[in-house]
Amino acid sequence: MKRQLVRMLALVLSAAAVLPQAARAEAPIVKLETAKSTAGGLSRVFFGHVVARETVDLAFQVSGQIVEFPVEEGAIVPRTGLVARLDQEPFELSLEEARARSEQAVRTVDRYRQLQGSAVSQTAVQDAETDVELTRVALRNAERALDKATLFAPFDALVASRLVPNYSTINAGTPVVRLHDMSELRIEIDVPEVLFHQAGQKPDLEILAQFPASPRTYPVELREFNAETASVGQTYSITLGMFPPKDLTVLPGSSAKVTATLDTGDSRIEVPASAIVTGNDGATYLMIFTPTGGREGTVTRTPVEIRPTERGKVEVIAGLEAGQEYVVVGASTLTDGEDVRRFTGFGN
Repeated sequence: MKRQLVRMLALVLSAAAVLPQAARAEAPIVKLETAKSTAGGLSRVFFGHVVARETVDLAFQVSGQIVEFPVEEGAIVPRTGLVARLDQEPFELSLEEARARSEQAVRTVDRYRQLQGSAVSQTAVQDAETDVELTRVALRNAERALDKATLFAPFDALVASRLVPNYSTINAGTPVVRLHDMSELRIEIDVPEVLFHQAGQKPDLEILAQFPASPRTYPVELREFNAETASVGQTYSITLGMFPPKDLTVLPGSSAKVTATLDTGDSRIEVPASAIVTGNDGATYLMIFTPTGGREGTVTRTPVEIRPTERGKVEVIAGLEAGQEYVVVGASTLTDGEDVRRFTGFGN
């Protein structure tokens, strides 16, 4: 009988010794982050659209028939690249005629000067000299007309649209193509009057732009603003500028999300929204990690005061200090005082 009791006692003691080890082995693994204090700021989000730095409708300054129109809509034309050309023959003939008349007028005035005083009067010489000047002006006009019979891109341009078909006969001043200057992207947004004046008084303003085709943000700078408010809403129209990103094609008309952050000089602690645990009474908590070993530790359900931010995170007003570790994901599945293990990577 005694032997049986001794055996049973030994089994109980060995089971008691194994249970804590099993419990520790089954402690959940949690992902932790360390609370960091960052510079605080007032953020606002605006939605705008992209415009070109400049948009022009190119037109010939002379009349004629288009015989070359190589640009395609949506293509990039380099600065001084050929856009369109009129039939050159009429302008070349006009230039030859003007050159011949100019040479004839010069010969006439030279002959009159030799005969001045005998067969030619002073008035006739003066009229001949005037004809020389007039033919020189006509020659310059003919040269200019030939030069203006070809259109070149005034800047590195994006062809927005061809406004007339090739081989059409046009009058001077008729737009033939619309070009966008894409050397710099411009973003137009409307800003409420109060925020506009606040930003003007505090220069510590960071402005970032984001486009639908990419999660990246790009810094932008203020280029200009409309000095008058809109008739509805009391807003100012502001134009921002940035160099075109190399990793993204952005065209005029694209939407843009602009985040403006004004540095207030305060510090704040922000945590992901997934770290917040909400109780049945509506109170908010964080699971604060206290280490007890290399990877092991316990979590404490700690009340915190929070408020949302426009960047998608949550600002902790009270209850969390910089340097403390908290559970980022799955905090709602843990209990106060529960043993946990730190996540250090897959396979560990």
